[in-house]
Amino acid sequence: MSSSTRRRAVRAAWAVLTATSLVAAGGAQAAYALAGPTSQAVPAAVAVDSEYAQRFLAQYDKIKDPANGYFSPQGIPYHAVETLMVEAPDYGHETTSEAYSYWLWLEALYGQATGDWKPLNDAWTNMETYMIPQSADQPTNSFYDPSSPATYASEYNHPSNYPSQLGSSVSVGRDPIAAELKSAYGTDEIYQMHWLGDVDNVYGFGAAPGPGCQLGPSHQGMSLINTFQRGPQESVWETIPQPTCDDFTHGGPNGFLDLFTGDESYAKQWKYTSASDADARAVEAVYWANKWATEQGKAADVASVVTKAAKLGDYLRYTLFDKYFKTIGCTSTSCAAGTGKDSAHYLLSWYMAWGGATDANAGWAWRIGSSHAHFGYQNPFAAWALANDAALTPKGATAKDDWSKSLDRQLEFYTWLQSSNGPIAGGATNSWDGAYAQPPAGTPTFYGMAYTEAPVYHDPPSNQWFGMQAWGVQRVAELYYETGNAQAKRILDKWVPWVVDHIETDGADWSVPSELTWSGRPDTWNAANPGSNSGLTVTLKSSGQDVGVAGDTARALLFYAARSGDTASRDTAKALLDAIWDNNQTALGVSTIETRGDYQRFDDVYTAGGNGIYVPPGFSGTMPNGDEIKPGVSFLDIRSFYKNDPQWAKVEAALNGGDDPQFRYHRFWAQTAIAGALADYARLFEGGTTPTPTPTPTATPTVTPTPTPTPTVTPTPTPTPTPTVTPTPTPTPTQNPAAACTVSYSANSWNNGFTASVRVTNNGPGALSGWNLQFTFANGQTVQQGWSADWSQSGSTVTASNAAWNGSLAQGASVDIGFNGAHSGTNNAPTSFTLNGATCTVG
Repeated sequence: MSSSTRRRAVRAAWAVLTATSLVAAGGAQAAYALAGPTSQAVPAAVAVDSEYAQRFLAQYDKIKDPANGYFSPQGIPYHAVETLMVEAPDYGHETTSEAYSYWLWLEALYGQATGDWKPLNDAWTNMETYMIPQSADQPTNSFYDPSSPATYASEYNHPSNYPSQLGSSVSVGRDPIAAELKSAYGTDEIYQMHWLGDVDNVYGFGAAPGPGCQLGPSHQGMSLINTFQRGPQESVWETIPQPTCDDFTHGGPNGFLDLFTGDESYAKQWKYTSASDADARAVEAVYWANKWATEQGKAADVASVVTKAAKLGDYLRYTLFDKYFKTIGCTSTSCAAGTGKDSAHYLLSWYMAWGGATDANAGWAWRIGSSHAHFGYQNPFAAWALANDAALTPKGATAKDDWSKSLDRQLEFYTWLQSSNGPIAGGATNSWDGAYAQPPAGTPTFYGMAYTEAPVYHDPPSNQWFGMQAWGVQRVAELYYETGNAQAKRILDKWVPWVVDHIETDGADWSVPSELTWSGRPDTWNAANPGSNSGLTVTLKSSGQDVGVAGDTARALLFYAARSGDTASRDTAKALLDAIWDNNQTALGVSTIETRGDYQRFDDVYTAGGNGIYVPPGFSGTMPNGDEIKPGVSFLDIRSFYKNDPQWAKVEAALNGGDDPQFRYHRFWAQTAIAGALADYARLFEGGTTPTPTPTPTATPTVTPTPTPTPTVTPTPTPTPTPTVTPTPTPTPTQNPAAACTVSYSANSWNNGFTASVRVTNNGPGALSGWNLQFTFANGQTVQQGWSADWSQSGSTVTASNAAWNGSLAQGASVDIGFNGAHSGTNNAPTSFTLNGATCTVG
């Protein structure tokens, strides 16, 4: 990914505060050292039976090794190991909700590979401790009035238009889910991750989670902060950091509030912002953790986290609504205020935000959603899980229905935005120019929302970075893999070939798409007859070696390949991972050299109507370390701590006329994306198994022997003999009615050998207490060694019976099994399968 694109890869602003202005009673707060989970321990070695599972564990060990610096002393994941880094977080040792969501994915995959679920539970506890605001952090939610959720203030296209005046004359709608959330959970508090944390308190605000508003520079540990807040042109280089709890200790006379909003007077207040993609990714990861733990007989080990993930998904619904709960299709500030779900666009928008007064004796509170939806933030898989998985069903009375509608709407959104040649375009807004303006004539619409090529941010355009493709479409691929969703498949069938065609896997010269250039617009959406988008096309602007993008792209391809049987996507993903593994390993993980031309902006000052930090005339304030905030300051002027960074000399030389500086970075999300792709390949195509769990009380007490490790697939593999074992008694299978099962079968062939992956789904109507799968080979193939089932073969007929630990198969549940086989040159897949004697659908 190019240096310029990285600047704004992730976030934009939370918006405005409430109009109510009350002077809070100030009071000094004692310094508070937050107790919580501490630094990570080196994981114990485990035995896993495939090459790519071993690679996953090697990468996992690098990430979790305390000596490598991915985690703070409190066990918080840094955005990156390195400190001198400016992108969406403006410092490497900040953290994001994104980083936490990737951490949860990492631990879910670790649990699948090892059967150890404690690291996942510990990660959630750490996240809940440091990233979800605690009761003391949001003290006045009880004053929130759902009939008047916030006071309107316009968004503007350039920071120089701020502060934005609060205006009570514009009507806002009713919050339709506040009451049911309070009824479900018995609290007015919001259960969402705040998006940004200053892990080492480098800014010195000391806005510590728990009883601390601004504990100051002496506080050691996490401080929750905000940066973006002033429209789509405000890149990271134009931001002014501010604390999430503003008690006027720093900044100007009104703290930092009057940089952003105009008001008659200002009250001390707290405010938080959640990023929808991160919270949805956390739900996504926990779905898989629960599925895998259940297959291991260890559902109880993750039950608490599953319940909390469902709660997170319940509150995530705020991102499905217009910012001020106005009706969808609004093109004027005078348009109708929503009275219920008519303010829901059902897309995962950029954020939701909430806040209130610090004075609990005279309080007020507010909540807003977001009007802008980017395709890269959609997560139809999380929507499906929250709508369909009983374990993840939120308590909110209408949550299941909301997420079911969101699933359909998100898939339509991808379809609407898909270019004629495959990749997905930007997004849509319900508030043109951030002020409910009338879009230009001819602007395509999606259920009344206007198409925008670069939703949310423009510096650089938010649809330029290919990483948004990898993030957004990976979730579509997971949905297709898990459910066979036909609409998801249609999207992937068009997206995958373009991506495969633009990936290079030639050793050290590997590359993935980096920047895209767009031409044209989509057709206005017609659900009954979608257009072809013949006028919307994309071209590749540049390629690069972004290991995180490569990892998530590989994951999308692997999920697609595993369900569809497409060998080109599977082989491209594998070759890409191999090239990175062979050429980009470091002691800390995997990395490439990046040239950062955008670092020339460190000392840029504001130019009228252009770039640079805009400070309104007359504003004068200070950062906690004494850096002045005034018109004419640069990014560096209010971040002087960068001058003490060990790598600052590189930037200083560039600013003095030297070459653009080069760095090797180890971003947490990127390292875990690579780890995830390695684990996916092991699970989906090598048949990597989890250790046999301890039998449950209802299981047969005979110990199931550990399977012989699956051989690494090489051009001329040596088949491993099927081990001789004492068979575990198989319970009498529950009969399964005809057509009440689905089987997906895929094979990875070489010379005279192959590895087959088989997924069996029980479609009902009841649970199975045991199962036997049968199929017939047509070309004389033979099973050499299998896993996750008892395999036998008579002539061309193959039988797979459940193992002792996976015989129970609930209605709607699936089991993944596999084997290594031999063939004589032709390896056609079986065309029919029976489960307990009943014919299955082949999917």
